[in-house]
Amino acid sequence: MTRISFRQSMLAGFLLIALLLGGAAVRSWMVVERFVDRSREVSAEALLLTGLVQDIAERAPDLERAARQYLILGDPVLLARFDATLSHARGVAERIDTLPGRPLGGLAAEWALAAGHIGDVLRNGATREELGPLLTALDDLGARLGPAGRRWIEARNGEVLAELQENRLQLTGQVIAAVAGAVIVALGMGWWLVRPIQQLERNIHRLGESRLDQPVQVRGPADLRRVGRRLEWLRQRLAELEADRERSLRHVSHELKTPLTALREGITLLQEQVVGPLDPAQQEVADILRHNVVVLQEQIESLLRLNAASFDARRLSYRPQIVRRILAQVVKARELQLQARRISVRRAAPAVTLPLDGEKLQVVVDNLLSNAIDFSPDGGTIRLEAQVDERRLLLDCIDEGPGVAPEDAEKIFDPFVRGVREAPAPRRGSGVGLSIVRELLAAMGGRVALVSEGSGARGAHFRVEIPYEH
Repeated sequence: MTRISFRQSMLAGFLLIALLLGGAAVRSWMVVERFVDRSREVSAEALLLTGLVQDIAERAPDLERAARQYLILGDPVLLARFDATLSHARGVAERIDTLPGRPLGGLAAEWALAAGHIGDVLRNGATREELGPLLTALDDLGARLGPAGRRWIEARNGEVLAELQENRLQLTGQVIAAVAGAVIVALGMGWWLVRPIQQLERNIHRLGESRLDQPVQVRGPADLRRVGRRLEWLRQRLAELEADRERSLRHVSHELKTPLTALREGITLLQEQVVGPLDPAQQEVADILRHNVVVLQEQIESLLRLNAASFDARRLSYRPQIVRRILAQVVKARELQLQARRISVRRAAPAVTLPLDGEKLQVVVDNLLSNAIDFSPDGGTIRLEAQVDERRLLLDCIDEGPGVAPEDAEKIFDPFVRGVREAPAPRRGSGVGLSIVRELLAAMGGRVALVSEGSGARGAHFRVEIPYEH
């Protein structure tokens, strides 16, 4: 089955819209042209009729003058002048009657007939009493020609306007239908084209969040379906790589932890002198070996935790979260550690609900609080303060410990970096807590920074900024 592509769909949609709107435009042009032609035709007919009526009106006085002069003088020249004028007037009247629609309705022919009757009467020796009523009737007929012509011209203009109005209503309906059709086509093409693009966006978003369990399905144009198949191949490939990565981490963890555990147990047996007594030098060597094995085991566990955090950073889940509740949960989880060191935590957070990844935010706060506990003196105070500012969540963690040395300020967030300043109490951390904080915040579009409090201030002040959208 042949499927059209995205470009073919776009081209077909544009062509169909162009045909609809172009058809309406051509129809409008034809209506305007027809109106112009009809207006030109009516104007020409009006000018011709006005000229002919004016010609008759100009000949009427000449006929009357020649008739009266012939009646008094009896000069044949005057009768010939009358006949010549009458012949011309009859020709004009015939032209008026031959116009389309007979504009004067036979009134011009009636005027010509009355003028001819006057000529007949003059040849038969008419008297003044006979000629007067005939001339008066001819004048009345001539006076009716002008108004009749004007009425006909107005009627013709009215017909043109009525036709224009009818065409305008038809054209309005056609334009509305064309625009509605174009909108329907645009909406249909938009749905046909936007839907697969939205599917692509959702699938890409799922791939970015490492949600590789859902297959990629894209419907629509052929080329977008091909992109969907490529994404499905990519999903399968990423799933294979992720499975290989997890399997490699498990193998590495197992392969390293097993011999380390055996080595640690063997060293413990040596320290407890199960296999025989040790002299002080041998005991010291056993202690050094045990310490390094513990450090190595912690390094491996930290490396695994850092890799797990990097993986989790790609899986974001935004839901409405109460910031105050998250801070309280983190502090409660560290309650025993706080009590053992007699450290108090002062929390301050607005009663707001924000769209955040609560699980990752909790990990961020927990790592910051754990770091602050390690470096706080016994009986010290830690401040956890949150505020909302211009679509950002600002979170401050401030302790009363030795702080961060200036030379460590730039690299304190790097993995396995431990500052030069020692904690008041022994700590077993490997220096990946702040690296995990930076990794998770970067995934959420935020950042963490060390705030300088001045040369005389003690303690470390970490500030977290996380953007959010309503």
